[in-house]
Amino acid sequence: MDFEPTEEQRMALDGWRRFVENEIAPMVLPFRDHAFSPDVAHQLLSMMAPYGVGSGWVPEEGGGTGYDFLTSGLLFEELARVSPDAAGLAWVAEGAALKLYTNGSAALRDRYLPGMLSGEIIGCSAISEPGIGSSVREMRTRATRDGNYFRISGEKMWTSNASVADIAIVVARTGEQEFSMFLVDRREHGFETREIEKLGLNGWSMGQMVFDDVVVPAENLLGTLGAGLRETMKGFDRSRCFVSTLALGIAQASLDNAVSYAGERTQFGKPIAGHQLVQGLLAEMVSELDASRLLVYRALSMMSQGKRCEMEAAIAKSFTTEAAQRITSKAIQVHGAFGLTREFPVERHFRNARMLTIPDGTTQINQLIIGRKLTGMDAFH
Repeated sequence: MDFEPTEEQRMALDGWRRFVENEIAPMVLPFRDHAFSPDVAHQLLSMMAPYGVGSGWVPEEGGGTGYDFLTSGLLFEELARVSPDAAGLAWVAEGAALKLYTNGSAALRDRYLPGMLSGEIIGCSAISEPGIGSSVREMRTRATRDGNYFRISGEKMWTSNASVADIAIVVARTGEQEFSMFLVDRREHGFETREIEKLGLNGWSMGQMVFDDVVVPAENLLGTLGAGLRETMKGFDRSRCFVSTLALGIAQASLDNAVSYAGERTQFGKPIAGHQLVQGLLAEMVSELDASRLLVYRALSMMSQGKRCEMEAAIAKSFTTEAAQRITSKAIQVHGAFGLTREFPVERHFRNARMLTIPDGTTQINQLIIGRKLTGMDAFH
């Protein structure tokens, strides 16, 4: 399989790389330790939308740029090298837009989709709950029918984009074992959010969402009643691939920083890049990064061809996010004591990489998915 970028992809990446370094990097710099404000988040998405980041997964007939998943992954990887926070913001918003395009009525698409694809409206997907992570069937948030409306009550946790979102795609229980998906508008229907302080990726909002008897029209149901869980599970393959592109970007930035520092720092009369053990660290870093990249590109390529890639996405996610931790840790080692300080970016890369083994299935959950595909036996029960 050939994963070399096409000439068209190279041209898109070259222009995108210059834009990210010249325009995005200065904007995100003040937000390394706290979440983007809603105004900045909207501005970032509006700036990136013409490049197909935040709008790429929706076909052209829906108003998007209609990129295949591999091309989109290349763009997200490049963005994550400079700002994984901006990449996460765009990835989650783009996923919400795709859910609306795929499942929403014509009226809902006409009302919300253009703004979501231009960055004027930011979306999020509210799935996880306190005490309920990977076992989504145990969710307690309920949507109860009341004439031409649904009343939604419950609490969501670990929701990316929560504090900057204008709309939320909410999965709620509508029956004993029935789950449905709704579009909830913050301004029109109302929901409360609270930002969660965390280890890394601090520019990217993650929060708690509270729905206290929120009334939404029945027309805001996305897809059919009871189809919410199926649609949610289908999105996990895509999410695992794009979490992995964030890990690739962080790992590449760490390698770049380590190579640069090793060439400048002198010890024992020569740059430390000339010492065998430092070269060994760098060799291990680039080997793990290349292996990760091939796994991620394979899964993205399969998605681009419309193939199911549950196992391949799980392999890519579990391997790449764990490898990114090792790569960023070795980047700190190359920097020595300076790697532990905030004067150099590698300590932040390490914290950011550590965040990514958890969302969209922990490493261990993804290992169970891989095991189930290999053996045909389900270890979840």
